[in-house]
Amino acid sequence: MSNAPAVQIPRNLLFRYRFPLMEITAAPRGVIELGDEFRFRGLGRFEGQQSFAEWRGGWSANGLNFSVEVRNKKQSLWCRSNMLLESDSLQIWVDTRDTQTVHRATRYCHWFAALPSGGGPGKTPAISSMLKINRSREDSPLINRAKIPVESQILADGYKMLMHIPAAVLNGWDPVEHRSIGFFIATLDREFGWQTLTLGSELPFSEDPSLWCTMALTPASATKALNAETKASNAETAKSKSAPKKKPKETK
Repeated sequence: MSNAPAVQIPRNLLFRYRFPLMEITAAPRGVIELGDEFRFRGLGRFEGQQSFAEWRGGWSANGLNFSVEVRNKKQSLWCRSNMLLESDSLQIWVDTRDTQTVHRATRYCHWFAALPSGGGPGKTPAISSMLKINRSREDSPLINRAKIPVESQILADGYKMLMHIPAAVLNGWDPVEHRSIGFFIATLDREFGWQTLTLGSELPFSEDPSLWCTMALTPASATKALNAETKASNAETAKSKSAPKKKPKETK
C-alpha cells in the first residue's frame, strides 16, 4: 500500500459556475451605491474560507460597478501604495470574451486592484490600478488608458469601498453582442485572509482564465419580471397560509 498522502481536489474545481450580474439602468460614469438586489455571494466557503466581505456588482453600457464592505475588524487596515498585492484590497479579473478554455490571458483579459487607503501616516484616500497579468499571451491594449474611479469610507471596524471600471479600459466591452463575461473577484485582508469567488489562493486564478467563472449580464427587464413573479408567488403562498382550513366532514 502506498504511503503517499491523499491529494484533495478543491470542491469548486469540479464545477463551472455561472452568476447573474444585474444591469444598472442609470448607466453611471463613476462610483455609485448599489442596492441589495446587486448583492452576490461567493462560494469560497466550500473551500473553508471565512466570509467577511460583502460584494455587490452591476453592469451598464458604460462599464462595471462594484462595492465591497468589510466589518468586524479588530486590526487596522494594512495598505501600501507600493505593495498593492500584499495590501488589504479588492481585486477583480474580467474577460470580455468569457474564454475559459485557455490557461493564459488574452488581450480581452483584465486585472484590477483597489485599496481602501493609500497607507502612510496621512491616511490617503482609496487608490486603484490596472495590473498586467503574468504569463499572458497578449496584454490588453487599454491598460491604464483611463482612470478607475474608487471611493472608500473607513469605519471603526472596517471599511466600505465603491469602484467603477469604465468601458474605456475594458478591451472588447460590448454587452449587446457578448452577454456574458469571464469573471473572478477576491478580497484580501491581513487579518482575515482571502475571500474569493470560488477557488482558493493555492490555485493560480490571478493568471489562469480557465479558473474564472461566468457572469451573465442580466438586463433590467429580466430582473423586473423575475421580481414581479417572485412577489406574486410570495403573495399566493401567504394567501394560502392565511386562508381558514376547512374542517373534514364527519362520517357516520
